[in-house]
Amino acid sequence: MTDVRWKLRFENLQRAFGRLEEACAQEEYSHLELAGLVQTYEFTFELCWKTLKDLLISEGYEVNSPRETLRKAFEMFLIDDAERWFHALDSRNRLSHVYNEQAAKQAETWIKNNFMPMLSQCVLTLRGRAEKNE
Repeated sequence: MTDVRWKLRFENLQRAFGRLEEACAQEEYSHLELAGLVQTYEFTFELCWKTLKDLLISEGYEVNSPRETLRKAFEMFLIDDAERWFHALDSRNRLSHVYNEQAAKQAETWIKNNFMPMLSQCVLTLRGRAEKNE
């Protein structure tokens, strides 16, 4: 059951990641679109760490929190640059309280330049793991 759970969550992650890619492809944003980019990132990041958690649990590891999950995922070579992932986790928590344009523009830059490549690599790694287990 846990093997199926992570794969089902991964399907959702792939769809969310596709939406994030689409949102990141834009050059300019209205206020509403920028808020949508930030929220899409938050949602995708959340799905990503939870997918990692479900995969690790299916492999017999006990992880509960996002930080525990990211530490173990780093140890298992599912993600690289754990510090960037921890920064992304902290940013995700802060981004839910972004109400001014300057902070939102800074979030756009971080999402596009730092977090998007990080999530992309993780999705590729998870895709390889899912295909290997088929």
